[in-house]
Amino acid sequence: MAKPTVALVGRPNVGKSTFFNYIAGKRISIVEDTPGVTRDRIYAEANWRGMDFTLIDTGGIEPESDDIILSQMREQADIAIEIADVIVFVTDIKQGVTAADKEIALMLKKSKKPIVLICNKADNYGKTSDDIYEFYNLGLGDPYPVSSVNAIGIGDALDAIYEELPKNEEESEENTIIKVAIIGKPNVGKSSLVNKILGENRVIVSNIAGTTRDAIDSEFENEFGKYVFIDTAGIRRKSKVTESLEKYSVMRTLLAVERADVCILMIDANEGVTEQDAKIAGEAHEAGKGVIIAVNKWDEYEKDTNTTEKYKKEIYDKLAYLSYAPIVFISAKTGQRVNKLYELINTVADQNAMRIPTSVLNQVLNEAIAIVQPPTDKGRRLKIFYMTQASTKPPTFVVFVNDKQLFHFSYERYLVNQLRKEFILTGTPIRIMVREKKDE
Repeated sequence: MAKPTVALVGRPNVGKSTFFNYIAGKRISIVEDTPGVTRDRIYAEANWRGMDFTLIDTGGIEPESDDIILSQMREQADIAIEIADVIVFVTDIKQGVTAADKEIALMLKKSKKPIVLICNKADNYGKTSDDIYEFYNLGLGDPYPVSSVNAIGIGDALDAIYEELPKNEEESEENTIIKVAIIGKPNVGKSSLVNKILGENRVIVSNIAGTTRDAIDSEFENEFGKYVFIDTAGIRRKSKVTESLEKYSVMRTLLAVERADVCILMIDANEGVTEQDAKIAGEAHEAGKGVIIAVNKWDEYEKDTNTTEKYKKEIYDKLAYLSYAPIVFISAKTGQRVNKLYELINTVADQNAMRIPTSVLNQVLNEAIAIVQPPTDKGRRLKIFYMTQASTKPPTFVVFVNDKQLFHFSYERYLVNQLRKEFILTGTPIRIMVREKKDE
């Protein structure tokens, strides 16, 4: 099930970023007492009452502003509203209902999305009870007084958000469908690959970079399984992302990566791995997704006897952190090796969701320790007591040790390699968290 999306919207300087940071549990948004500090949408994963959702902080909306920055911020907020499942309208209780608040409320009502109205800066909670009634005039239901700075009233606001989040009762059926995001820079053949798979021209294909603005979902079923292929807009270098529409495309691509189980990173065989490919690959890696590297236009590339192995080495040299990702050489145009993708997708999705019993895990851990002793520092040796798996997608393990400081990165890499080798964890990142035993 795709995580629901919650967008925070409102005028500049009403405290959206402070509210965002509190929910996200860390200081992600820049918070300053200056209108317009948050210009782009910023994302964080959040959880309330056991339900995960993606929280989007937006730039403030100034409905009638001619200022270029403010009008761009409004566009950013518009797109967040468009993709949100729930909209949180943040207002300032100290300022009361402004003309801009009324216009924003009208705009939000037209969206037909569930709206939760928050009256922020209710720092003197008991004294603001009368001030709250004015906000009923916005026609958005019950307003929730909140002080983001002092963490007052946030639980009630989150409960209201939770009640509006979509609950998917068909999750078990959806779990059998593998969601695959086709990612890469513009004009590498992403749409051509989707069209070849679907056997029809579902997605517009042209050689003009940036034709696909949105992330487009296409359902597909064959003898290998059920899939949703997500064709995404290519991500360009930031210096070239000038149009606001391009910025939306980047955001939608990143959300597509977040929704996906497996990402197929497409590389143009004639260009090789570029700096931009590395950036896009990093997004998928950091998101913990299964990754397959598809080298497209292989039919156009001049080859000799060792071309394939040389090309693989060049890719892994430039994308060292993706050394776990399988590489397949394809031609979306002719269909060459496209059928090989399905089994790879299934394998990578399975590995990304693999769960290993604790007993088996610790048997492998003990063997690894016996082969390579843990490091020492100033006469003190690292002791590893045991390991357990905390979560999947990607496989994430917790290692309990006597001293975190002794757990060097090089030994972590060694353990990751042992786990990958033992359990044949192909196409998925592996994460290790370290805890001292007294932290239990």
